[in-house]
Amino acid sequence: MEGFGTPAVMWVAVAVVLVIVEMLTGTFYLLMLALGALAAAVTAWLGGPLAVQCVVAGAAALVGVALVQRRRRARAATEAPLDIDAGQTAAFEAWVSEPQRVARVRYRGAPWTARVAGTAALTEGALLQITAARGSTLDVAVLDAP
Repeated sequence: MEGFGTPAVMWVAVAVVLVIVEMLTGTFYLLMLALGALAAAVTAWLGGPLAVQCVVAGAAALVGVALVQRRRRARAATEAPLDIDAGQTAAFEAWVSEPQRVARVRYRGAPWTARVAGTAALTEGALLQITAARGSTLDVAVLDAP
């Protein structure tokens, strides 16, 4: 055994440090860098020169990061955001700007700003259906006009 100063042991030490830091952050990117360091440790153990070890570490880390990003994009595409307000009704109160179709509506007992779809004329009390909530502004469509 050559001791603790061998390149393979140094790469393993780097990998362990990266795994510990990863456990504090939870991003998975540092874990991929740690896997790259482990791949470099294997390369060093097999007798590869330092330049090859660095290339192997970088390549393994890049592949791992690409896989993490791909998985996150796929997961984000399949998970629709939960919009608990969509489908609910709100009551028209007044126009804030009729040309821009921005109105004041009452929803859940409070006044809200809403963007009204379409061109229908509205009177006070007209029911609107919420199609989306974007921050503190509702997107609404005419449900019926009393």
